Amino acid sequence: MQILKNILVGFIISFIGSIPLGYLNLFGYQIYTTSNFNQLNFYLLGVLFVEAIVIYTTLRLSSKVAMNPKWKNYISIFSFVFLLAIALLTYNSTSQENNSLDKYNSYLSYSALISGIILSGLNFAQIPFWMSWNLYLTNEKYIVVKDKKEVFYVLGTVIGTYFGMLTIIFSIQAAKDKAFISPNFFSQYIWVIFFVLAIFQLFQIVKNQIKSNK
Repeated sequence: MQILKNILVGFIISFIGSIPLGYLNLFGYQIYTTSNFNQLNFYLLGVLFVEAIVIYTTLRLSSKVAMNPKWKNYISIFSFVFLLAIALLTYNSTSQENNSLDKYNSYLSYSALISGIILSGLNFAQIPFWMSWNLYLTNEKYIVVKDKKEVFYVLGTVIGTYFGMLTIIFSIQAAKDKAFISPNFFSQYIWVIFFVLAIFQLFQIVKNQIKSNK
């Protein structure tokens, strides 16, 4: 029963956490539309490989230490710079060509699996996210991390992320097919999405800084 609970808790948290439109979902959508479902699965496998390592590692550490506030701040700043860099790159590509995300993605198109590993590895924001959740879940006894039962929790999170990312990717495709989204929307305005994500990250940094100074 506890094994099933570990799986369900992990699934729910990761499924909901993967739904927001982030760059991992955007690149997953790009791979899906420019290749096929098999390549998308390879990409997701790369993403999940890194995520599983992060979740398991932070789960083991969460029972011993809490995330240092300074490290949280550094990670947030890196995430802001990373998203802003992607926004600038795709904006420059848009001004030169019609398909910005295609051009950016071509640098990684040699292997969808490696693309997933690289992009997920650069997602340092997942470290404080999972550290915080794992601390909460273990302290409140929502999951059991003894007798190897934490493996089932990690399994649940991986499954949740997989289906969560598929949900958003297929939803974007469905919206595009029904003409809710222009066929050229992502090629022309992808930089705007990344810029908004960067601004949101900056807002979080400023808000946390103000809170810590009180």
